[in-house]
Amino acid sequence: MKEKKDFIFGIRAIIEAINSGKQIDKLMIRSGLKGELIQELMPLVREFQIPFQYVPNERINRVTMKNHQGVLAFISPIEFQNIENILPSLYERGRNPLFVVLDKVTDVRNFGAITRTAECAGADAIIIPEKGSAQISGDAVKTSAGALLNIPVCRVKSLTATIKFLQESGIQIVAATEKATDMYYKTDFSIPTAILMGAEDKGVDMEYLRIADQMVKIPILGEIESLNVSVAASILIYEAVKQRIN
Repeated sequence: MKEKKDFIFGIRAIIEAINSGKQIDKLMIRSGLKGELIQELMPLVREFQIPFQYVPNERINRVTMKNHQGVLAFISPIEFQNIENILPSLYERGRNPLFVVLDKVTDVRNFGAITRTAECAGADAIIIPEKGSAQISGDAVKTSAGALLNIPVCRVKSLTATIKFLQESGIQIVAATEKATDMYYKTDFSIPTAILMGAEDKGVDMEYLRIADQMVKIPILGEIESLNVSVAASILIYEAVKQRIN
């Protein structure tokens, strides 16, 4: 089995990694795992708000057959940032904020491509939920052509709370959905905006559509019913760029 390079295993090694400040993307913990070390690990996981899931031992074995002790951590190559810190700083610098919010975009290639477009377009941050997002791995950095190293990525516990925070801070939420009646080019992207994109299979969750300020769609004139999410995101992001330049 080919070993990946962006994970560590073993409870003590993971505890030390967290204490040394390493960015943990997520943890896999064997279901039913007990013992003193796991009791030492879990308070750290909660303190640093590290996403984790309980999985069968076979799931971890598929990643590594070494002595993982029932715990495996994926290491993030980037440092996640806080949207509550970024937004005031942008306003202080006179920026017209543009964010990209991704709801359950789990494909690494799509995530990387969207990040690359956002960085090229001068977007101010990518916002993703803790759960149900693409793993921020070396592959994601490569797919983004390095853009992930240059644009802030904010991983949030609750997209609902974050969307409401953005709205209260003067940011309009524009959700892309085939349920919309308005075409994207009729929307004003020249004001502070967060573009909300959903997964290809399900789109943006109804919970977020209900609180979005606007819902927009891209016209589909061919036989295929939808665009790839990274292509759709590129169209909306560069519509914002076009309006802001003009």
